[in-house]
Amino acid sequence: MKIEMKNIRKSFGSNDVIKDVTFSVQGGEICALLGENGAGKSTLMNILGGVHQMDSGSILVDGKNVNFAEPADSLEAGIAFIHQELNLINDLPIYENMFLGREIKTRRGSLDLKQMYDKTAEMFKQMNVDLDPGKMVHELDASYKQIVEICRAMMTNASIIIMDEPTTSLTDSEIERVFNMMETMKEHHVGIIFISHKLNEVMRICNRYLVLRDGQLAADGNVMDVTTKELASYMVGYDVRTESLRRERLMDGPESEHDVEHEVLRVEGLTDGQYFRDISFSIKRGEIVGVTGLLGDGRSELFQAIFGAEKLLSGKIYLANKEVKIKSTFQAIKEGIAYLPRNRKENGIIKDMNIIENASIVTWPMFSKHGVINMVKHWQKFEEQRSTLRLKMGELTDSISSLSGGNQQKVVLSKWLAAGPKILILDNPTQGVDVGAKEDIYDIILKLAEENIAIIVLSSEAQEIIRVCDRALVMYHGVIQGEVTDDMMNEHTIMSPATGGELDLERSEQPL
Repeated sequence: MKIEMKNIRKSFGSNDVIKDVTFSVQGGEICALLGENGAGKSTLMNILGGVHQMDSGSILVDGKNVNFAEPADSLEAGIAFIHQELNLINDLPIYENMFLGREIKTRRGSLDLKQMYDKTAEMFKQMNVDLDPGKMVHELDASYKQIVEICRAMMTNASIIIMDEPTTSLTDSEIERVFNMMETMKEHHVGIIFISHKLNEVMRICNRYLVLRDGQLAADGNVMDVTTKELASYMVGYDVRTESLRRERLMDGPESEHDVEHEVLRVEGLTDGQYFRDISFSIKRGEIVGVTGLLGDGRSELFQAIFGAEKLLSGKIYLANKEVKIKSTFQAIKEGIAYLPRNRKENGIIKDMNIIENASIVTWPMFSKHGVINMVKHWQKFEEQRSTLRLKMGELTDSISSLSGGNQQKVVLSKWLAAGPKILILDNPTQGVDVGAKEDIYDIILKLAEENIAIIVLSSEAQEIIRVCDRALVMYHGVIQGEVTDDMMNEHTIMSPATGGELDLERSEQPL
């Protein structure tokens, strides 16, 4: 099967979103669709998926003109769209999820559960998936949920599958599982359109690439003919930095305005009885400390407990050498701790609120009197941050959903900066944002550190830790397995303790 989109144009009001874009994909290939947030990727795919109608242009399936008036038309033509927010029901077993909306029924009109189970098992066998169709969806990790979505698409006889940021919330081992599944689909002559911001993944799994910039085709070609640096520059229109952003660590000496040796946080023996145990470390003001590891390392749960969102079983927390007992997130904020959570769409933004409401919600109690919120104060505070954060947005009262992923993340960051934190915990701060927004966030991190804020970066991406952090704590199954600093940091020295091994000092001395 071959899909061609020719000279596609689409506008929303006066905003030209897609400007004369032509591209094609066929069975048995994986084509990367790249671009910054807001470049037009989702709109182009929504046209292919029948969600939006193009203003002009044509879509051809195996050389024949087609018109997708609604998503059902696209699905009928053999095109399946797996969205970033998976469309599964956690409280149903896998085989019932596989047949949602097209249930198999007996002659009497009741659900034929056995036939749905058997057909699901048959599909899993065909796709080399080791899963019990009767397992509840809520028992699956994120990668297996992706795989269930893929198999469901295959059961609709899809020949082209659009995958929108399928690895955003996955660990390395989970990504490997999804990539194996994609290779299996490729062997079955299924074509895949792979939307991603992770260029190293594009280089590994894709055959071709297409780059959109400001709604126009900026570049296309074979993946083997480009580098990640070239792809990044096609996306943003200029050369993107790839060098280390780490600063030279300040040596011991007289305390100065930017002295990173001044301790702002120390924890001793923190244990919660489930996710982490006997955790001890300290952080100086102005330091950027990475915390990394693999699935189940406990880093998010650890810092949620420090922030007062989860309970501690034992251990002590010291802020500026004074012991504190943090029992709530409100208390943590008052003590100068801010926490930007992972999974922005689930935990960071409130979709029913506008931009300024999302940007100010943390500081409502700070800028209110007798229960009345001083919105003027909030507007002033937000405007101070707007240029610093390089926010691309319309009106303050526009919906938060109107912003691209990178700009949503900046709004989430702004609400915590408004609280004037001394310690800023960033959990996967660049998850799901494009290369340009990622570099903006790195610049913000470096600037905040220069202002003597202690920054803690929780990330699964070793290269992110290596590029921006002064040192890294590596966790393994709830304990700190090792610490790497400065030029010792490379993927090997991080991966070894992350998998339960010892820190290899000889290998750590190799250049990045």
